[in-house]
Amino acid sequence: MVWTGKLVGAFLGYVLTRRPIGVLVGLIVGHIYDLRAAGWGAGPRASLAAVRATFFRAAFSIMGHVAKSDGRVSEQDIAAARRIFRQFSLGEADTRAAMELFTQGKQPGFDAEAMLAELVDACRGREAVLRMFLEIQMRAALMADGLGGATRQALVRVAATLGIGAGEFAHLEAFLRFQAQAGAYGAGGARPGPTPGGSTTLGEAYEVLGVAPGASDAEVKRAYRRQMSENHPDKLVARGLPESMLEVAKQKTQAIQAAWERVRESRGMR
Repeated sequence: MVWTGKLVGAFLGYVLTRRPIGVLVGLIVGHIYDLRAAGWGAGPRASLAAVRATFFRAAFSIMGHVAKSDGRVSEQDIAAARRIFRQFSLGEADTRAAMELFTQGKQPGFDAEAMLAELVDACRGREAVLRMFLEIQMRAALMADGLGGATRQALVRVAATLGIGAGEFAHLEAFLRFQAQAGAYGAGGARPGPTPGGSTTLGEAYEVLGVAPGASDAEVKRAYRRQMSENHPDKLVARGLPESMLEVAKQKTQAIQAAWERVRESRGMR
């Protein structure tokens, strides 16, 4: 049994409060520390190679599953998938594998829940990678049909399985529409859901940064830095994003920078 946390916690609790309640609180905090130090509550994490392999299989099979959610896979769905393949800069062999996975996902017997459960298990402790996974699915859907009807319902179910709530889903959708309008999609990209007037709005820029228009300059700057840190391409790859998908992560940071510039200029910030 590990006692270090309990002993240190109890000692600090006594020194800081000189009361029995302080010792008790210190013991509780120390006990939690000891449990975590012993690995309690956390199963073994998958290797990076396993995470990347699972992410690849899930990305394209779920993409096919979502495309079939309205009963048929349209030419727009297939064209959108191929544009995604080009954005990922997949080699010939990987492109064939991705197309086979897309086809598997379209089949009536495909078990999407099991595939997503495997992904969640592989990405335990890598929430940013799961958000990127959902973003890729939403991007393909936006390129194909504008993210409506049965497609939206299917993606909401995917998000729920990944542990991503309605608020984050709405944020990702706003982000993707801003990204398209800001021209931050790479080669083979699309311009889904155009903003009237053909340009990004200030409100959309705030939504991308995840901050309210009434926030202070300091809060806006912190939000921008937080978004850039959480979505840094190298960090995502280090956490398990396949290296072939690095370009999509780079495009995301470009859109965040574009949103920052839009907000910064409107406020006259330096």
